[in-house]
Amino acid sequence: MAAVGGGSERDPLLTLREYRRLAPWNLRDLAALTAAMLDTAGVRPINAAAAAHPSERTIRFYVTRALVAPPEGRGTAATYGYRHLLEILAIKLRQMEGGTLSAIAEELRTTTGDVLERRVAASLGPGLPPPTVLPLYAGKEQPRGRAGQVLRAPPPEPARAPDRTSDTWRRVPVTEGIELHVRDDHALAGEAELQRHVAEAVRLAIHRLLSPPRPPAPRPAPRVAAERTEHHA
Repeated sequence: MAAVGGGSERDPLLTLREYRRLAPWNLRDLAALTAAMLDTAGVRPINAAAAAHPSERTIRFYVTRALVAPPEGRGTAATYGYRHLLEILAIKLRQMEGGTLSAIAEELRTTTGDVLERRVAASLGPGLPPPTVLPLYAGKEQPRGRAGQVLRAPPPEPARAPDRTSDTWRRVPVTEGIELHVRDDHALAGEAELQRHVAEAVRLAIHRLLSPPRPPAPRPAPRVAAERTEHHA
Protein backbone atom coordinates (compact mmCIF):
# COMPACT_ATOMS: atom_id res chain seq x y z
CA MET A 1 0.00 0.00 0.00
CA ALA A 2 1.37 3.43 -0.88
CA ALA A 3 0.25 6.97 -0.19
CA VAL A 4 0.72 9.49 -2.98
CA GLY A 5 0.88 13.17 -2.06
CA GLY A 6 1.78 16.40 -3.77
CA GLY A 7 3.07 19.84 -2.89
CA SER A 8 4.73 20.71 0.37
CA GLU A 9 4.59 17.83 2.81
CA ARG A 10 2.79 18.16 6.15
CA ASP A 11 3.27 16.04 9.23
CA PRO A 12 0.51 13.43 8.78
CA LEU A 13 0.16 12.92 12.53
CA LEU A 14 -0.53 16.61 13.16
CA THR A 15 -2.93 16.71 10.21
CA LEU A 16 -4.79 13.65 11.46
CA ARG A 17 -5.19 15.22 14.90
CA GLU A 18 -6.95 18.19 13.31
CA TYR A 19 -9.89 15.87 12.60
CA ARG A 20 -10.38 15.31 16.33
CA ARG A 21 -12.15 18.67 16.67
CA LEU A 22 -14.80 17.54 14.17
CA ALA A 23 -16.05 14.82 16.52
CA PRO A 24 -18.62 13.57 17.27
CA TRP A 25 -20.21 12.32 14.07
CA ASN A 26 -23.39 10.47 13.23
CA LEU A 27 -23.06 7.24 11.28
CA ARG A 28 -23.70 8.81 7.89
CA ASP A 29 -21.10 11.55 8.29
CA LEU A 30 -18.53 9.15 9.73
CA ALA A 31 -18.83 6.82 6.73
CA ALA A 32 -18.51 9.75 4.30
CA LEU A 33 -15.57 11.24 6.20
CA THR A 34 -13.50 8.03 6.29
CA ALA A 35 -14.12 7.49 2.57
CA ALA A 36 -13.05 11.05 1.73
CA MET A 37 -9.92 10.78 3.86
CA LEU A 38 -8.85 7.54 2.17
CA ASP A 39 -9.53 9.02 -1.28
CA THR A 40 -7.72 12.32 -0.84
CA ALA A 41 -4.75 10.74 0.94
CA GLY A 42 -4.06 8.82 -2.27
CA VAL A 43 -3.80 5.41 -0.61
CA ARG A 44 -3.44 2.62 -3.18
CA PRO A 45 -4.51 -0.83 -1.93
CA ILE A 46 -2.48 -3.94 -2.64
CA ASN A 47 -5.63 -5.96 -2.08
CA ALA A 48 -8.13 -4.66 -4.65
CA ALA A 49 -11.01 -6.38 -2.86
CA ALA A 50 -10.51 -4.00 0.08
CA ALA A 51 -10.81 -0.87 -2.04
CA ALA A 52 -14.51 -0.43 -1.21
CA HIS A 53 -15.26 2.47 1.08
CA PRO A 54 -16.69 1.79 4.53
CA SER A 55 -20.46 2.23 4.29
CA GLU A 56 -22.91 2.72 7.13
CA ARG A 57 -23.75 -0.98 6.92
CA THR A 58 -20.05 -1.87 7.03
CA ILE A 59 -19.48 0.20 10.16
CA ARG A 60 -22.45 -1.46 11.87
CA PHE A 61 -20.90 -4.82 10.96
CA TYR A 62 -17.58 -3.74 12.49
CA VAL A 63 -19.38 -2.84 15.73
CA THR A 64 -21.19 -6.20 15.75
CA ARG A 65 -17.90 -8.06 15.31
CA ALA A 66 -16.29 -5.95 18.09
CA LEU A 67 -13.79 -4.50 15.62
CA VAL A 68 -15.09 -1.02 16.45
CA ALA A 69 -16.27 0.13 19.87
CA PRO A 70 -20.02 0.72 20.25
CA PRO A 71 -21.16 4.32 19.68
CA GLU A 72 -22.50 6.67 22.31
CA GLY A 73 -26.28 6.45 22.32
CA ARG A 74 -28.58 4.27 20.24
CA GLY A 75 -30.49 4.47 16.99
CA THR A 76 -30.46 7.78 15.15
CA ALA A 77 -29.01 9.46 18.26
CA ALA A 78 -25.84 7.32 18.16
CA THR A 79 -22.62 9.30 17.80
CA TYR A 80 -19.04 8.28 17.05
CA GLY A 81 -15.83 9.89 18.29
CA TYR A 82 -12.22 10.26 17.22
CA ARG A 83 -11.30 6.75 18.42
CA HIS A 84 -14.02 5.29 16.19
CA LEU A 85 -12.58 7.18 13.22
CA LEU A 86 -9.11 5.78 13.93
CA GLU A 87 -10.44 2.22 14.28
CA ILE A 88 -12.33 2.33 10.97
CA LEU A 89 -9.37 3.86 9.14
CA ALA A 90 -7.04 1.25 10.66
CA ILE A 91 -9.32 -1.59 9.55
CA LYS A 92 -9.54 -0.35 5.96
CA LEU A 93 -5.81 0.38 5.75
CA ARG A 94 -4.91 -3.07 7.07
CA GLN A 95 -7.39 -4.69 4.69
CA MET A 96 -5.70 -2.85 1.85
CA GLU A 97 -2.44 -4.45 2.96
CA GLY A 98 -4.05 -7.87 2.84
CA GLY A 99 -4.90 -8.33 6.53
CA THR A 100 -7.87 -10.48 7.54
CA LEU A 101 -10.60 -9.26 9.87
CA SER A 102 -9.66 -11.81 12.54
CA ALA A 103 -6.04 -10.67 12.53
CA ILE A 104 -7.08 -7.01 12.53
CA ALA A 105 -9.42 -7.61 15.48
CA GLU A 106 -6.56 -9.08 17.50
CA GLU A 107 -4.31 -6.13 16.61
CA LEU A 108 -6.94 -3.61 17.69
CA ARG A 109 -7.48 -5.36 21.00
CA THR A 110 -3.79 -5.04 21.89
CA THR A 111 -3.11 -1.57 20.48
CA THR A 112 -3.32 1.58 22.58
CA GLY A 113 -4.90 4.75 21.24
CA ASP A 114 -1.66 6.67 20.69
CA VAL A 115 -0.03 3.76 18.86
CA LEU A 116 -3.13 3.31 16.70
CA GLU A 117 -3.13 7.02 15.87
CA ARG A 118 0.53 6.93 14.79
CA ARG A 119 0.02 3.84 12.65
CA VAL A 120 -2.95 5.38 10.85
CA ALA A 121 -1.07 8.64 10.29
CA ALA A 122 1.96 6.80 8.90
CA SER A 123 -0.22 4.78 6.52
CA LEU A 124 -2.16 7.80 5.25
CA GLY A 125 1.05 9.75 4.76
CA PRO A 126 1.56 13.44 3.95
CA GLY A 127 -1.10 13.29 1.23
CA LEU A 128 -3.85 13.60 3.88
CA PRO A 129 -5.25 17.15 3.63
CA PRO A 130 -6.43 19.15 6.65
CA PRO A 131 -10.18 18.98 7.30
CA THR A 132 -10.76 22.57 6.18
CA VAL A 133 -9.96 21.64 2.57
CA LEU A 134 -11.29 18.07 2.53
CA PRO A 135 -13.81 17.58 -0.31
CA LEU A 136 -16.19 15.58 1.85
CA TYR A 137 -19.06 15.54 -0.64
CA ALA A 138 -19.04 16.07 -4.40
CA GLY A 139 -22.75 17.02 -4.52
CA LYS A 140 -24.74 19.77 -2.86
CA GLU A 141 -25.51 17.85 0.30
CA GLN A 142 -23.24 18.79 3.17
CA PRO A 143 -22.53 17.08 6.48
CA ARG A 144 -24.58 18.03 9.52
CA GLY A 145 -23.54 19.03 13.02
CA ARG A 146 -20.10 20.17 14.12
CA ALA A 147 -18.40 18.40 11.22
CA GLY A 148 -20.45 20.39 8.72
CA GLN A 149 -19.73 23.68 10.46
CA VAL A 150 -15.98 23.08 10.40
CA LEU A 151 -15.83 21.79 6.84
CA ARG A 152 -17.99 24.62 5.47
CA ALA A 153 -15.84 27.24 7.17
CA PRO A 154 -13.31 29.09 4.98
CA PRO A 155 -9.72 27.88 5.25
CA PRO A 156 -7.80 29.73 7.96
CA GLU A 157 -5.39 32.44 6.91
CA PRO A 158 -1.73 31.46 7.10
CA ALA A 159 -0.06 32.47 10.33
CA ARG A 160 1.87 35.71 10.10
CA ALA A 161 5.24 36.26 11.67
CA PRO A 162 5.05 38.58 14.69
CA ASP A 163 5.75 42.22 13.91
CA ARG A 164 8.91 42.86 15.84
CA THR A 165 9.92 46.47 16.04
CA SER A 166 13.30 45.73 17.58
CA ASP A 167 16.02 43.13 17.21
CA THR A 168 18.04 44.49 20.14
CA TRP A 169 18.34 42.27 23.20
CA ARG A 170 19.23 43.13 26.79
CA ARG A 171 21.27 40.77 28.96
CA VAL A 172 20.05 40.16 32.49
CA PRO A 173 22.65 38.27 34.60
CA VAL A 174 21.25 35.51 36.81
CA THR A 175 24.20 33.59 38.24
CA GLU A 176 27.60 32.30 37.15
CA GLY A 177 27.30 31.05 33.56
CA ILE A 178 23.58 31.89 33.19
CA GLU A 179 21.81 35.00 31.97
CA LEU A 180 18.41 35.98 30.56
CA HIS A 181 17.93 37.72 27.22
CA VAL A 182 15.08 40.25 26.98
CA ARG A 183 14.17 41.81 23.65
CA ASP A 184 14.30 45.60 23.74
CA ASP A 185 10.60 46.02 22.81
CA HIS A 186 9.40 43.68 25.58
CA ALA A 187 7.55 45.20 28.54
CA LEU A 188 10.18 43.81 30.89
CA ALA A 189 13.03 45.57 29.08
CA GLY A 190 12.49 48.95 30.75
CA GLU A 191 11.75 47.61 34.23
CA ALA A 192 15.06 47.13 36.03
CA GLU A 193 13.37 46.21 39.32
CA LEU A 194 11.21 43.56 37.66
CA GLN A 195 14.28 42.20 35.89
CA ARG A 196 15.99 41.73 39.25
CA HIS A 197 12.94 39.93 40.64
CA VAL A 198 12.78 37.61 37.64
CA ALA A 199 16.52 36.92 37.78
CA GLU A 200 16.30 36.15 41.52
CA ALA A 201 13.35 33.77 40.97
CA VAL A 202 15.28 31.94 38.23
CA ARG A 203 18.40 31.78 40.42
CA LEU A 204 16.45 30.26 43.32
CA ALA A 205 14.78 27.74 41.02
CA ILE A 206 18.16 26.66 39.63
CA HIS A 207 19.55 26.39 43.17
CA ARG A 208 16.68 24.13 44.24
CA LEU A 209 17.11 21.93 41.19
CA LEU A 210 20.85 21.51 41.65
CA SER A 211 20.94 21.19 45.43
CA PRO A 212 21.25 17.63 46.78
CA PRO A 213 18.15 16.36 48.56
CA ARG A 214 18.16 16.76 52.32
CA PRO A 215 18.54 13.54 54.35
CA PRO A 216 15.43 12.61 56.32
CA ALA A 217 15.36 13.84 59.90
CA PRO A 218 16.08 11.15 62.53
CA ARG A 219 12.97 9.69 64.07
CA PRO A 220 12.56 10.28 67.84
CA ALA A 221 12.79 7.29 70.17
CA PRO A 222 9.44 5.72 71.13
CA ARG A 223 7.97 7.13 74.37
CA VAL A 224 7.14 3.63 75.67
CA ALA A 225 10.80 2.60 75.73
CA ALA A 226 11.80 5.75 77.61
CA GLU A 227 9.08 5.25 80.25
CA ARG A 228 10.20 1.65 80.89
CA THR A 229 13.82 2.77 81.45
CA GLU A 230 12.75 5.35 84.07
CA HIS A 231 10.63 2.75 85.90
CA HIS A 232 13.48 0.25 86.27
CA ALA A 233 15.85 2.94 87.47
